[in-house]
Formats: sequence, structure tokens, C-alpha cells
Amino acid sequence: MTDNIPLQPVRHKKRHDNKHRNGCCPWSRCCGMGDFRPRTVWLGHPEKREQRYPRNVINNQKYNFFTFLPGVLFNQFKYFFNLYFLLLACSQFVNELRLGALYTYWVPLGFVLIITIVREAVEEMRCFLRDKEVNSQIYSKLSTRGTVKVKSSGIQVGDLIIVEKNQRVPADMIFLRTSERNGSCFLRTDQLDGETDWKLRLPVACTQRLPTAADLLQIRAYVYAEEPNIDIHNFIGTFTREDGDPPVNESLSIENTLWASTVIASGTVVGVVIYTGKELRSVMNTSNPRHKIGLFDLEVNCLTKILFGALVVVSLVMVALQHFAGRWYLQIFRFLLLFSNIVPISLRVNLDMGKMVFSWMIRRDSKIPGTVVRASTIPEQLGRISYLLTDKTGTLTQNEMVFRRLHLGTVAYGMDSMDEVQSHVFSAYTQPPPDHLATRAPATTKVRKTISSRVHEAVKAIALVHNVTPVYEANGVTDQAEAEQHYEDTCRVYQASSPDEVSLVQWTESVGLTLVGRDQSSMQLRTPSGQILNFTILQIFPFTYESKRMGIIVRDESTGEITFYMKGADVVMAGIVQYNDWLEEECGNMAREGLRVLVVAKKSLTEDQYQDFEARYVQAKLSVHDRSLKVATVIESLEMEMELLCLTGVEDQLQADVRPTLEILRNAGIKVWMLTGDKLETATCTAKNAHLVTRNQDIHVFRPVTTRGEAHLELNAFRRKHDCALVISGDSLEVCLKFYEYEFMELACQCPAVVCCRCAPTQKAQIVRLLQERTGKLTCAVGDGGNDVSMIQEADCGVGVEGKEGKQASLAADFSVTQFKHLGRLLMVHGRNSYKRSAALSQFVIHRSLCISTMQAVFSSVFYFASVPLYQGFLIIGYSTIYTMFPVFSLVLDKDVKSEVAMLYPELYKDLLKGRPLSFKTFLIWVLISIYQGSIIMYGALLLFESEFVHIVAISFTALILTELLMVALTVQTWHWLMIVAELLSLACYIASLVFLHEFIDVYFITTLSFVWKVTAITLVSCLPLYILKYLRRRFSPPSYSKLTT
Repeated sequence: MTDNIPLQPVRHKKRHDNKHRNGCCPWSRCCGMGDFRPRTVWLGHPEKREQRYPRNVINNQKYNFFTFLPGVLFNQFKYFFNLYFLLLACSQFVNELRLGALYTYWVPLGFVLIITIVREAVEEMRCFLRDKEVNSQIYSKLSTRGTVKVKSSGIQVGDLIIVEKNQRVPADMIFLRTSERNGSCFLRTDQLDGETDWKLRLPVACTQRLPTAADLLQIRAYVYAEEPNIDIHNFIGTFTREDGDPPVNESLSIENTLWASTVIASGTVVGVVIYTGKELRSVMNTSNPRHKIGLFDLEVNCLTKILFGALVVVSLVMVALQHFAGRWYLQIFRFLLLFSNIVPISLRVNLDMGKMVFSWMIRRDSKIPGTVVRASTIPEQLGRISYLLTDKTGTLTQNEMVFRRLHLGTVAYGMDSMDEVQSHVFSAYTQPPPDHLATRAPATTKVRKTISSRVHEAVKAIALVHNVTPVYEANGVTDQAEAEQHYEDTCRVYQASSPDEVSLVQWTESVGLTLVGRDQSSMQLRTPSGQILNFTILQIFPFTYESKRMGIIVRDESTGEITFYMKGADVVMAGIVQYNDWLEEECGNMAREGLRVLVVAKKSLTEDQYQDFEARYVQAKLSVHDRSLKVATVIESLEMEMELLCLTGVEDQLQADVRPTLEILRNAGIKVWMLTGDKLETATCTAKNAHLVTRNQDIHVFRPVTTRGEAHLELNAFRRKHDCALVISGDSLEVCLKFYEYEFMELACQCPAVVCCRCAPTQKAQIVRLLQERTGKLTCAVGDGGNDVSMIQEADCGVGVEGKEGKQASLAADFSVTQFKHLGRLLMVHGRNSYKRSAALSQFVIHRSLCISTMQAVFSSVFYFASVPLYQGFLIIGYSTIYTMFPVFSLVLDKDVKSEVAMLYPELYKDLLKGRPLSFKTFLIWVLISIYQGSIIMYGALLLFESEFVHIVAISFTALILTELLMVALTVQTWHWLMIVAELLSLACYIASLVFLHEFIDVYFITTLSFVWKVTAITLVSCLPLYILKYLRRRFSPPSYSKLTT
């Protein structure tokens, strides 16, 4: 078969992961940090500990008082070029190698080091003050002497700590007591997991029943806790009270924990500390993200290595022309020092300062308000992105759910028919059973009653199966207590961990069945007639990514009926509900409309059935080994032959201006891949809706594959398609990458768009990594949730969107935006400008250094290859600082087109993807310009000088300064008033300093007409040909942007 591709098994390379947890070191086991073990913690008795635990101190500093200076200096001089400049400066202490005053070498190096040390010191001081503030926070501790005050850093494992409302939890604790009447509390966890929704936490039942908090010290009880680990979403432990009759033994899970860095949102709580310091969940999850070095910086490093090679060659040539006479090895070192300007020390400083300016410009742009730059070292990366990988929910869509569809199998209700649902619910709770109608129209009544009761059952199930809690807040008219007592609608706010759940509960409220109250053991619903329905919560099974469903068992207080309600994704619910012929088809139809589908089902239980289940469930929860597996097995025994009630369809609306933004990115030559955890149909629908896939493009849906043979066949089928978007699920992707990684990536990279659905967070990061390795192109990852963090940190450029899912992605990203549409301007305007400006700045700094080095080479050649410096003392320092620094640095303000034009014509961005602004070609052009100008200035000065050597210095140095100022003017494309100020200021500084430079320059000579015409003539010869060439090039071969500026 000609279409078959030669498929070879993949040989995976071993990846060495150098990232360690924060605070870990090779000696961690010796320090007692590597051997994490389970523990038994006695309440209020820290002295009974079995092992040493770390102090509860937060330390985010890289250095301490003694290691700061050595550490900073080591980090600077471990790089070759910094070490090279240090050796140059130190060589001046050797008399045979000294070329001039010591300060000519030490001042530039010292300037660079001082800037670095001050920057590091400021960051360390900020870190120290932040840590000190956290470690010095005062908390109340229960002790035998009563309540005592203790600093956060003084808290130990086993202490009983009281935490007030809106106070940070200082250590990982088990929740023992709360002041709240409903016996639970809410936590704000946005600083831990990035989620903005409050989490419900439950105290240990045994300790909550004690009369007072002080009684915690009177009982003999302990907590058995698992070894410290990084999983913030799970916990396994047990609580045991030995002096009870009989002894009390309760299982502990995540619902009983209060992790450090969370904030108590309601009531006052008491907890026992189980982990401190480096064993805290929050600290163990803090990893040092990959240190990103920009492609631009790597290219500049490559150029400086070429310059260093040129320096060595020139030095060897000079000594060779002396026929290696005398102590030639010393002469080589002297020439290396003499031509050291070839490798400019100011290059790194100029580029770093330029990056700071670019970052400041991004933050100050009023068109993209709220944008934050967290990695100021890589703004140029934004100008060369080839692949953009984006999350769907909350990034392309608003994560603002709107209830759109209720489907009962035989009938469906859309937005335009919700009043029918409302009337069915109203009639179910207000009208008596229509027995008297049965005699007159039995058939009609039966149908009507059936539909009405089915709608009522479905709405009731949706109102009960969730984790939503109504919270009442004072609104200026009604206080909190009164609002809670009377269930005031205007004061009620719904809190949940998922916006889907809130939208469902808000919808049941809109059709007449309102959730008005909830605690850990009961729930209250209000009917359209105002009657309160009370339900006892017997068990609740939270949603997890593995189970893809949640369930609840409730008892109706009015009838005593026990019902097990469940909702979840269709893929798992299809095997749980009773046989039907419409579920799969309708789920597919609703998903194609872009709706998020949930299947709702119920099962009635007898008292005996429930008691049997509860006994097995409690036993499974008490097990320490394989608890999750045993609990899941018990729950699954209930999940059989459930009655299918309805399907719900919720729409996640697109973010503002997503379509035009994706259009801009596509026209700019950027390929967009969407990586989402959502189902295939919904992801495909969103891709079409957002115009990620254009109307004239075909979509190839990669069929589910599980074996190597299936993957082989499907890849061959895909290879025959041309110019079509690819949609693939996470499971199929995993199979393809396992067996045919190279072939799959080759085909996928040719697609105009790729949609990966049902993607795990680790898969997202893996795709980014493969794109980088296979294509060598720059990637940008965009996301808004905690599940996008790994992808964002793996990409060359990570952008976080501050969304409904919290700030975790935003805090982990290199750049943070408030809306997806801001990405267009961030790349097209700021990315483009940053790259082009940095390219111009770096090449000009190299040109400035090569000019003076060329002059030195000409000077040495003329004077019999003597290793004598042309310029000494302040002249050599002033040249690269006050005389030329401001005009050269002002290039960071230059731009070729206005920002509006860059946004209107994103095709301009395509030119940058080839790396033309900084390439070997442009570098060679600037080298030739430098050699030409340096030679003209030096030979001109040697030809035109009159008797004295100081005249050569005066003529050549003045011509050199004027040439540099004119070259800046030649390079500038759009003048800024600060550029003009910089040019005039530098010229004024040079003229003013001539008075003080009589040691190097003949002050009387520079006032003569002879000096003026000679400098003018040399400067014109060095610059005028370049101005003519620039004019001719613009006339006959204009750049692409020039037509847009006219």
C-alpha cells in the first residue's frame, strides 16, 4: 500500500529531572527530612512525640546572612563570560600585563556586580520580611495554664491551636471543634489550590460533642496520621479516644483537615497540629519552576562566543606578525586584554535593563489592563511564538454556566419552555391529586400526571444531588442572623467548588424549588408555596476526576423514604442506569450543541438495605491500607440498576472577542492547539464555535485506539487527509505516543489546528514538551486553572488567565492577563516590539565595541604591533557609558509601525518567526560596518593629524563619538522625544567633559578650525555611505512594513 508509512517502535530517551521540592537537598535524609513516616499525635501533648519534627518556620530565602555574598558571586562567576571579565580585571595586578589604570577594568565589572548584588539583596530582603511577617503571626494555644499566645514559628506537632475567622491556618491540622451552630466551617483555599470557591470542612464528631474547648485537654486521645506527602486533596488517618466507654475510633479524611495557607471563612475553629515546617502540604507542593532562558539570550550568547573566538584569533595574529619574538606568551595575554572590548561587558547590562523597560511597558498598557509580568527575563519570547496551546474551560470560554436544557427522554425543555417546568413543579406541590378528573378523561390525565411527576422528580433530584451550600450575608437592611433565620432571598449566596453545580441549583430556584439551608447532616428546600422540605443527609460521595460522578443518600423527613441520588458524566452513568434506548443519542446531540451534559439518576433504598450499606461503608473507611479501593467497592455495590431521571445541559459561553483573537493568531502564522479535559463532542463544538476550525476545513476525529495495530491503521487513515483539523482523545493520544511518537507528532504538526480532549494535566505538559523537542519552535501555553500549571511551566512562554477557577495558573505563569483577547496585543504588539528592539540594541552594543576594537587593531598595526592602548583611563570608560549609553539604550523606544497597524496586519508577525532581526547575516553586516567605520576613523586620524600624538586621540575619539550618535539616528525608525534628548544630552556631556580631559586631549587644539574640519570630514566619510545605502534600499527594496507606514 503506497499510503502506508514506515512505522518504527519509539525508543524513549531517559529524561533527567533536576527539579526538587523546595527545601530538599542531597543531605535531606541526614537532616531528618528525607525519611517521612506516619505518626501518632497526642492531643495537647507535644512532649509525647515519637520523633523529631521540623520547626514551623516558613523560609523562602535563597541565602542567609553568611552565604549571601559568596552565593551571589558564585552564581555570577559560574558563567564563562563573567569569569572571563573577572580574570581580565585581576590580570591588571600583574605588572607585565598592566595596560592602564586599574579602574578601567574594575569600574565596569564593579558596576555590573553592584547592580546584581543590590537586586538580589532587595529580593532577599523582601523575602525575609514576608517570611518574618508570616512566622511572627500570633495565635492562641490551649494549654493546662489556659489559653496562651504563641508565634506561628513556635507551634509544635501536638499543639491545640485556636484559629479565628479570616485568620490564616498556621500549620497542617486536624479539625476538632468549631463555634458554628451547624457544626462545620468554610475554608478559603485560593492560596493553596488556586480555587476561589469555599470548601466545607467537618470537625471530628467526638470532640465537637465536648461541652467546651478546654475539655480537649482532659480526654486521652490521639490522631494517627499518614506520612507527609504532597497530595492536598486526600488524607488518611484515624482519631482514637482511649478513655471512652467504649473507646471511640473515627476515620479521618480530607474533610477533617485544615491545611496551612488556607483561611478560615466562618466561625472560630480548634485543631491539633499534625505537620509543621518543611512537612506542610503547602511547602511540599512549592517546587522551583523551570528556569526559563529565552531563545534570544541563547542566540546572543552564541554571538558573544563567536566574538571571543575573534578576540583570540586577532591576538594570535598580532603576535604571529611579531614572529613570536621574546616572551610572546605574555604578548598574547596583553593583546587579549587590549582587544577585550570585542566582547562587550555592557551587552548583558543593556539587555537586562531593556527587558525591565519592556516589562514596564506591558504593565502600563491601558489597552490590556491588569496584565502582570512575572518573568521579566523573557519578553522577547512573545515575539516568536509558533505554537499556542490553550485550555478551553475558563480560557476560551467564560466558565460562567447557564442552564439551557432539561431532557426527560420523551420530552425536552429549552430556555423558551422553562415556564412549563415551573408550572409542573408548582402543580406538584400546590394541587391535590386530580382523582375527580380520572373518571372523565383517564387517558389524558394519566399522561399529564406522568410527565408532571417526572419533571417534579427530576427537579427535586437536581435540587438535592450537589455540594452547594447557601450562605447568608448582611445586605445593609437585614443582618446575617435574621437573613439565615428567614431564608432571605436577597441575602443568599451559593458556594460550591464547581460553577456547574451553582448553575443547576440556581435553575431549580428559578423553577420554584429553592435550596435555602444546608449543613453537614441536613438540607432544606422551599417549595413554590413556601413550605420547607427537610431532608437528612445520610451519606455524600464527592465528585472526583477518577469517578466522574457524585452521589448523595438522603432521608425525606416527612415520609421517611431513603433515596440514593447520583449525577455524573454519560460515559460512567451509562453502565449504572437501567437499560434505555435514548441516553447515548441525546447526550451526543446535546454535546454537539456545545452543552456540558450530566446524567441524573436515583434509587430508592429500604431501611435494611441502607443499614447494611452503612455498616460496610464505615468498616471500609476505617481501614488504613487500600482505603480508597475498599470504599469505592462498597459504593459501587449501590450503583446498579438506577432509575434514569433526566439529562441536564449547561452552556459555557465564549469569552469576549475569542473569535477575532484566534483569527489574528492564525493570520500571524501561529498554530493553535486546544487541550481540554472536556468530552470530545463538547470540545469539537467549542472549536467550531470559536472558529478555531474554520468553516472550509474538514475535521478528522481520531477513532478510539487501544492497541498498536489499531493506532497503525488509524495513523495511515489520517495521513491520507489534507488540510484538516485533528480531534483526538487523551486515551488514544497516549497509545499513539507510546508506539508511534515521531510519526504522530509529524502528522499533527502539519494540521492547521489540533483539539486534544479528555487530557490529563500531565498529558498537557507532555504535548508541550514533545512540540518543543520535535519542532524546535517556541511554544506558548495559556490556561486559567490549577490543572494548567504543569503545561504553563513547561512551555517556553506561559500565560495565565485570571478566571473563575482562581489564580493558581496566573501565579505560576510568566505573564498574567485578565482576558484571552488580550493575548493578541501581548504577542502582536509587545512581543514583536520587544524582540525587534532587543535585536537592534544587542547588535548596536556589539557594533560600538567592535568599532573601538578595530581602531585599536589599526593603531597597533601601524605602530609595529605594539600592545599599547590607544585610549586610556576615563576615555575608555566614558565611551561606553555617559558618551553613548543614553542614545544607544534609547533604541528600546523605537518601533517600525504603530500598535494599531501591528494589530490590523498580524502578517507582520510572520517575519519574526524566521529570526531575521538577529541572525548571522545581520550580525555579519554589523561586523563589516564596524570594521569599515573603525578603519576609516583611525586611518583618517593618522593621515590628518599634525605633529603630536594627542591630536590623533582628539580627532579619532571625537569622530568616534559623533559616528556613534549619527549611527543611532540612522538606525531609528520612529523618533521619540526621549531619543532626541538622549542624543543632545550625550553630545553636551562630551563637550562639557573636554575641559577635564586635558590629560588625554589637547584642549587648545580642539578649539581650532583645523580640528573641526578634520573631524567633520572623517565623520562624513564613515557615515555618509551608510546613509546613502539605507536610502537606496528603502527606495528599491523596501521592508514589508514600510508600505503600511506611508
